[in-house]
Amino acid sequence: MRVRVETYSGYKADERPLRFYAGERRYEVEEVQDQWVGPGAAWFRVKADDGCVYVLRHALDPEDAWTIESFRRAGDD
Repeated sequence: MRVRVETYSGYKADERPLRFYAGERRYEVEEVQDQWVGPGAAWFRVKADDGCVYVLRHALDPEDAWTIESFRRAGDD
């Protein structure tokens, strides 16, 4: 699912997500639990203000698109 993401940009652009939008719903990122880089993409496992955990993928060149790749409902372990 494609999403719009607002990011923190420190010493580099799109350093980490701050909030994301799925449709009209806004999710605040409360915690970045993990992040990693693979060929052509950066991945972030985040806990949002709804208590759920999401894996966000930032596809780099040429797309520069964000998607939700995984979702775990609060309380599901």
